[in-house]
Amino acid sequence: MREDDISGLIPPRIKIRGILKTVMKNIRYIFRFLRAFISRFKSLILLGIGAGILLFILLRLLGPTLFTKKTVNIGIVGKYRTDNLPVSILSLIGDGLTKVDETGVVEPNLAVSWETPDSGQTWIFHLKDNISWQDGKKVTANNIVYSFSDAKEETPDAKTIIFKLQSSFAPFPSIVSQPVFRKGLLGTGRWKVTKASLTGNFVQKLIITSSIHEEKVFKFYPTEERAKLAFKLGSVDSIEGVFSKQPFDIWKNTTIRADINKYRYVALFFNNQDSLLGSKEIRQALSYAIDKNKLPGPRAYGPISPDSWAYNPQVKPYNYDETKAKEIVSGLSKEVKSSLNINLATSTVLLPVAEQIARDWEKAGVKTNILVENDIPQDFQAFLAAIDTPKDPDQYSIWHSTQTATNIARYKDPRIDKLLEDGRLEMDTEKRKKIYLDFQRFLVEDAPAIFLYHPITYTISRK
Repeated sequence: MREDDISGLIPPRIKIRGILKTVMKNIRYIFRFLRAFISRFKSLILLGIGAGILLFILLRLLGPTLFTKKTVNIGIVGKYRTDNLPVSILSLIGDGLTKVDETGVVEPNLAVSWETPDSGQTWIFHLKDNISWQDGKKVTANNIVYSFSDAKEETPDAKTIIFKLQSSFAPFPSIVSQPVFRKGLLGTGRWKVTKASLTGNFVQKLIITSSIHEEKVFKFYPTEERAKLAFKLGSVDSIEGVFSKQPFDIWKNTTIRADINKYRYVALFFNNQDSLLGSKEIRQALSYAIDKNKLPGPRAYGPISPDSWAYNPQVKPYNYDETKAKEIVSGLSKEVKSSLNINLATSTVLLPVAEQIARDWEKAGVKTNILVENDIPQDFQAFLAAIDTPKDPDQYSIWHSTQTATNIARYKDPRIDKLLEDGRLEMDTEKRKKIYLDFQRFLVEDAPAIFLYHPITYTISRK
């Protein structure tokens, strides 16, 4: 009889007893193994249990913060379309071929380098590698589009963009620092537009989000008063760029940050074609008569920012000199003195400054009528306004005699025209700087406007 035939003769009860014995033996082995393992690694086990409990508690407490989108509502003063939103917002969601630092120096951005083979009429930009739009598609020369009416754009390959201008233009690299977008404000920045609400052509609300669960909701208000009301009612968590911090300077639950933009200045622009203010002598008297140190911001001495590489610190300062102002006025003819009654137009925001100027002029023997205007009036003698200037020192659009739409002061001077023209053509930075030093010196001396101060704006937030 074979061995495998013997198993069939073993009673079932004996078979079960053997199986149970084997199972119990294995269980005892497992328990001995676990006891030895726990004894040897009990410190690590206890540490792991403690860490698990702590992680559970942290997730319960911080989970809503970590995984819920953090939203901040921000009030902005002004009426904007999607194509002229504030640079502070556009720079969050997009990039230009270049960027400009605080001194006006142009640096690479989407473009890694550029050159001009013909002294500023043709500009060739070379794109960086591995840059993408916010939808993941690769940025190529073909999908970067600047709508310049006086420049032709060519893309010989995926990484090269060529701009052919009608004439040489030295500031062009700073012009393409403007952020570029595909349809729907799709950019290359860290923040992405998720919703834009418009009323007519104007943006009422713009929502942008980042990849780390942050959300900014920009709400736009036509006036500073409307923005402040929204803050009071809790519609926004902060308001940016307001000229007056009242009444929030006495609120206990707010924080106020003061900002000075030295590429913005407040100036009193004279109508240089006016029969009275066409006189340089009268313009100078009016400038000496204003106590500029009493105005709400650091002094502005000229049209170019003191942060700029082209700034001239040696222009005529026109410091407050009441005696000199009175001497000039007293030397005028009786006919001119009898007509020293000036209409001063300004906005509601700058009304307190206009009133201060009127009081100073009154001391010098000049009567003033203040007119509140929402925009640049067609017919004025003097206009008080805040002006933003580009970081490049080019001032052609503001002061050249041919720029009738943007030359607020209606100023005409052949020497200034020539300097502005030369500044646009000169490619050598040092030579270009000398041109703009001369431009500032001659312009400020002629006093077509009184450069007053760099305004302080405030960001008001809840604590």
